[in-house]
Amino acid sequence: QPLSGNITRLVLTRFSIGVLTIIMPLPFEFARGLKKGHKVNKTKFRPRHSARKGRITTHNKFIRDIVREIVGFAPYERRTMEFLKVSREKRALKFLKQRLGTHLRAKRKREELQKIIIQQRKAASAH
Repeated sequence: QPLSGNITRLVLTRFSIGVLTIIMPLPFEFARGLKKGHKVNKTKFRPRHSARKGRITTHNKFIRDIVREIVGFAPYERRTMEFLKVSREKRALKFLKQRLGTHLRAKRKREELQKIIIQQRKAASAH
């Protein structure tokens, strides 16, 4: 336990061998838990396949970009973009939350649409 500044109290462990009691310093500060005074390294496991859920592969991204280019935006996305163009971020978030169901999905969609608007403005200024 810290006393003052960087000085720490040495934690000791006691164990008895018959009549003899031995006091030893611990390899680390606290003598608690199952492996008291014994340092162990955590086993590193490969990430589970289920951890991939929600990640977009390069192929999927490519396909989605093509579909977006051909089909365009859904009506609710167009309306949200109108809100964002006139600086109504909060109204856009509320509208998206109503359409998409959760706050997190709404925030992600708003960020995505804001990036698209920025790209459109850059493309317009380049021409």
